[in-house]
Amino acid sequence: MKSKKMNAKKLARLGLLTALALIIYIVELRLPDIAPIPGMKLGLANIVTVCALFTFSPKETALILYARIILGSIFASNPSAILYSISGGTLCLVGMALLRKHFSKKSIWLCSVYGAALHNIGQTAAAVFIMRTTAVLAYLPILIFFACISGALTGLTAQFIILRTNKKY
Repeated sequence: MKSKKMNAKKLARLGLLTALALIIYIVELRLPDIAPIPGMKLGLANIVTVCALFTFSPKETALILYARIILGSIFASNPSAILYSISGGTLCLVGMALLRKHFSKKSIWLCSVYGAALHNIGQTAAAVFIMRTTAVLAYLPILIFFACISGALTGLTAQFIILRTNKKY
């Protein structure tokens, strides 16, 4: 019977991917905002999330995602961002995990577009809950439009990495 314990090699890979996602996240925080709309970022750390999802299990990818979110909010001194990030990240991860079986190696980028849109929907839902107003929903169409662009870019990058490294999927 196969053991469910994680071997050291896999644990090291997951740790390295977490560190890489965290570094990308911190570097992106230092970049100027791309638009004056709250929450609009490129989401470059999601390149790692997409690569992990198409290389490892959703559960292992969730470990990377949540570690990056928690550590990133601590390092950025922004603990209030945890709820927004977890809401968006969870909806994105669940949606992409459900959709990933329907995408070939050459259409991973499209799954990333769906994930980016779901991420913004999750963050907007968190904002409605936290602010107790639906006024933030006015941003959603703009956020989803730009999510499609950034999701395509991060997805194409992840797809290129997966195809070049010949990882499983």
